[in-house]
Amino acid sequence: MIQFRLDARSGVSTYLQIVHQVRHAVRLGMLRPGDQLPTVKEVVGSLAINPNTVLKAYRELEHDGLVEGRPGVGTFVRESVGGPPPSNHAALRRGLDRWLHAAFAAGLDVEDVRALFETSMQDLREEGVA
Repeated sequence: MIQFRLDARSGVSTYLQIVHQVRHAVRLGMLRPGDQLPTVKEVVGSLAINPNTVLKAYRELEHDGLVEGRPGVGTFVRESVGGPPPSNHAALRRGLDRWLHAAFAAGLDVEDVRALFETSMQDLREEGVA
């Protein structure tokens, strides 16, 4: 089961952080169709947030067709996100981890890394690669 983490300094609303974490977990194969998300009560207890925030996140995921609520039972992953299978991600993740270690060792901070990544992604979009 997924454990949500919040970053108060990110500037991203709490409900969107939950939505993004579920989407990423599904994309990376950490959550699969049929897996249950934590109950609203469990999320509220672990993160000390308003239940309406969790409900809003789960409603958005349900609206997108990624999860389905089953009254009295819980919220379950409905389908996976397209793209290559999660097994292909492992080697790429190791390479990215090595790159991040090198970037931080070279003196970049999180914002520097984010800016460099976003600039590179934009360049690749303009080239039609991404």
